[in-house]
Amino acid sequence: MLPNEATKVIEGKGRFINRPTKTGKKFYDRFFIYVPTEVARDGTFPFKVREEVNVRIENNRLIIEKMKEQKKE
Repeated sequence: MLPNEATKVIEGKGRFINRPTKTGKKFYDRFFIYVPTEVARDGTFPFKVREEVNVRIENNRLIIEKMKEQKKE
């Protein structure tokens, strides 16, 4: 289902998940942040599926932003 521009859901309960993955003989941590469906389908949700994002910690908060486009020369 696509985002609905008429819908306004700007808050919901998410979850931080670790799903260890085996590659060869080793296990590696893979971390995910679950965004509630209602929030992701909100018309003002800033990201598209599979879009790369910039993630940083600032003042004890997790900041997730769109990647800045690099200029092509």
